[in-house]
Amino acid sequence: MKSISKKILSVILALSMIFGCAASMGANAASSASEFFTDIGVFTLDKLLSGLIGAINAIVPDSKEIMKMKDFNNDYFFSGTETMLDEADDEAKWKLGFSKASIVPEDWQTKNYYLGGFMSMSNGMSNKVEEVVDGVDVRVIAVDDGSGRGISVFANVDSIGMSNYDIRNIRKALVELLPDVKFSTITVTATHVHSGIDTQGLWTNLFPKLLGNMAKAFLHVGEMTPGVDTEYLDFITKQASTAMKEAIENMTEGTMTYAVKELSEEYFNNKNRPSSDSLIQEMARFVFTPDVIDDTHRKTMIVNYSAHPDITGLAVSDVDNGRQLSGDYVYSMGQTIEAADYNFMFFNGAIAGIYTGRHPASDGVPTERRWMEASRIGKELGQIALNLTNSEEVIRKNADWDTINKEMEIGGEYYTLWFEGWEPATEKELDPILNVKIDQVKIKVTNPLIKLVGKLGLVNYNVYKEGFNYYIFVEIGYLEFGDVKAVMMPGEIVQDLIEGGSSLFADGSYSGKDFGIPCIDDLFGEDTLCFGLANDAIGYVVPDNDYALALIAGHYQEMISLGKYAGSTIMNGFVEIAKEVA
Repeated sequence: MKSISKKILSVILALSMIFGCAASMGANAASSASEFFTDIGVFTLDKLLSGLIGAINAIVPDSKEIMKMKDFNNDYFFSGTETMLDEADDEAKWKLGFSKASIVPEDWQTKNYYLGGFMSMSNGMSNKVEEVVDGVDVRVIAVDDGSGRGISVFANVDSIGMSNYDIRNIRKALVELLPDVKFSTITVTATHVHSGIDTQGLWTNLFPKLLGNMAKAFLHVGEMTPGVDTEYLDFITKQASTAMKEAIENMTEGTMTYAVKELSEEYFNNKNRPSSDSLIQEMARFVFTPDVIDDTHRKTMIVNYSAHPDITGLAVSDVDNGRQLSGDYVYSMGQTIEAADYNFMFFNGAIAGIYTGRHPASDGVPTERRWMEASRIGKELGQIALNLTNSEEVIRKNADWDTINKEMEIGGEYYTLWFEGWEPATEKELDPILNVKIDQVKIKVTNPLIKLVGKLGLVNYNVYKEGFNYYIFVEIGYLEFGDVKAVMMPGEIVQDLIEGGSSLFADGSYSGKDFGIPCIDDLFGEDTLCFGLANDAIGYVVPDNDYALALIAGHYQEMISLGKYAGSTIMNGFVEIAKEVA
């Protein structure tokens, strides 16, 4: 018993050092530290850190939750439309239904809930909810192209991310509610908001659960305490599946249009890896217009935009201490669009190192709280989405000049109008074709920290063991809305994997080798959209040739990733999809 206690204590101390280092460096990995370690080399640090956590792994036994490969369970997986159409039938029509439900728990003032997204040693690594400043929701659209190939349902959850295990529970709940409905896909994405309740188990009351689960692992007694609040996940499952059912019941015929526009770099706080030089600046917008608009059916705007909703959740003061529940900029964006008589649906994009650029919406206008900054940028992004295809003349005519003039007085010389010099995007109508192709890929988990988290049962993932190796199955997807193409990718994607970039090539990568697999634009076309955090949350997805578990020199993202094979496994999966849909 004494020996086991020493092992547990040594593991906890080592993890404290690792998490403390990761938390303090994070996305802002200190340049001084990078310079200090330059002579040692990223390679050496990678091996040292992998060895340290690997040694911890070696003394921690597998939990009962880790399964054998022969027990792989594929229940509630939907592979998409049974065929891929080239053109719509003459009589085909788009049908779309919308619904939304709150996922703010009613008992947040009496029960401990923890926010997911940021770790801080100053608050004991647990961001307990202390204040609700606005809302977190699940938004749903149900879409059908009239081809009889099944209904496609898409849900977007205000959370740091949803595991495929929990997504399948949502699908199960919906199928039980509507057993006679034919589905082509039931897709769940996350906004990746850093001020929503933790749905992954990594930002919970961490160390007490680590210590308890470590003891259970060594003593082989009791059930692991999950990192995530399972009652809250059950609540999300109920809210999401009910909203999905309502969206299907609300489906009505109409038309679908599409527009896309590149925004200023100032809307993005680019903290990309130094080796990655891509920046996706486009805002894409779909608008569904019902044939009959009434109290039940109104227009639905679907927005794809690539930036972390990370403003409210960062602890910067005693007041803004990272314990404020909020939907961040997505909430205010939605409020602005809904106020113009639209339903609002959101898909985040490839966001690995891309955060919210607040400068355009600050303009010298003071904000007392960080959530106010999130609100300002959200409202401005909402106005941009609403006016994507309008001329500057029309925007000026409809602008709220009373508010603008007051803000100009406060902001002074720093104040700018987002629509100055505005060039409208072109809108086009989309034929009623919704093609969907979903595949699964098996990713080998090489990150020793993620292995340890899996062993200790802190996250809701189906982890499979084959020999001495651990694997996770993830879903990847491809969509066609008319002639608009999109990929659905799990996790936070390094944008070079979408558009191409220096990290994919020998000269720009850490390893000095080529990635060797085409990017998404090369596979499907340069205008292909990316819906990130789709059907799984697996952390960062980094090109294999630029992967190093080093915590410095731009490599902090590897700390929260499945490992060095995630990028190639996913992209090889898309190579196969491209062959099938060509």
